[in-house]
Amino acid sequence: MQQVKAVVAKAKGEPVSIETINIPDPGPGEAVVKIQACGVCHTDLHYREGGINDDFPFLLGHEASGIVEAVGDGVTDVAPGDFVILNWRAVCGECRACKRGEPKYCFATHNAKQKMTLEDGTELSPALGIGAFAEKTLVAAGQCTKVDPKARPAAAGLLGCGVMAGLGAAINTGGATRGRSVAVIGCGGVGVAAVAGAVLAGASPVIAVDIDPRKLDAAKKAGATHTIDSSQGDPVEQIKAICEQVYPGAEGADIVVEAVGRPETWKQGFYARDLAGTLVLVGVPTPDLKLPDLPLIDVFGRGGSLKSSWYGDCLPSRDFPMLIDLYQQGRLDLDAFVSEEINLDEVEQAFTKMHDGNVLRSVVVF
Repeated sequence: MQQVKAVVAKAKGEPVSIETINIPDPGPGEAVVKIQACGVCHTDLHYREGGINDDFPFLLGHEASGIVEAVGDGVTDVAPGDFVILNWRAVCGECRACKRGEPKYCFATHNAKQKMTLEDGTELSPALGIGAFAEKTLVAAGQCTKVDPKARPAAAGLLGCGVMAGLGAAINTGGATRGRSVAVIGCGGVGVAAVAGAVLAGASPVIAVDIDPRKLDAAKKAGATHTIDSSQGDPVEQIKAICEQVYPGAEGADIVVEAVGRPETWKQGFYARDLAGTLVLVGVPTPDLKLPDLPLIDVFGRGGSLKSSWYGDCLPSRDFPMLIDLYQQGRLDLDAFVSEEINLDEVEQAFTKMHDGNVLRSVVVF
């Protein structure tokens, strides 16, 4: 066992604190990873606010990269010294989804069996089974995806959650490709990643929608062909008009990615689709939110697909190395998502900046 510094949320809605925590030596199928960088994701704020569950205290942080320090018995896919991105989809290989060849939908993903604790022995609940706002963390070895060690840790780690969620929502879940139009509602870090994914896949037009000019500017830099300030008019009609100009007869976008997680914006996305279009929900709603009231005839009459995208429907072992290769080739600008590099004791301030829309990602760098 060893002791390290980490960011812990002790109670609902209270500011996080820096605590000394205990990291067990890795057991069978486990790994200890020395964290190099970890992004400040909105999901961590959800944990702090009790929006995920009430299993306090939480060891926050999950969007991370680092170096494997030690592994337990039976671990063969990674070894000490490997540069890895941490993921929260360590597939089991045994559930129905895995056995039918769809491990991206694994129902029984692995986490470390041992518990990290506070100094007094209080067990911690690691965010998404990772807990990476820490100098080191204990994870299941399957949560470590080996990638090119030349990649910048602060940028690479963002594939561990937000950037992968957005890219995957557009490409994996939505099916963005050449000849298809994409609209993204909500241009925070995940939404801008969805824009980048649509551009990477060759979709056009790629329309970014938000009420914040700063976020629309970030989406434009990521390759959006059109931007819509939805505070200045009906975004649904504007999306339809843009798509009809490019594809005569179109009644909306082929794919709409909703990256806010609100009933109002989901409803906008529903009606902004072309006939037989796809709506992808990737914004994380709070447990109290409900689907908006829609006439069932509209659901039937418009056809298409209404989907949710969980982790961008990614398979880390397949997608992370590929995306890092694209990053190394200069075809995917992960660096653009790193708004600032901060210290471990600045996470609380980073939550405020994120909430106020001042950053795409603050990244803790060790």
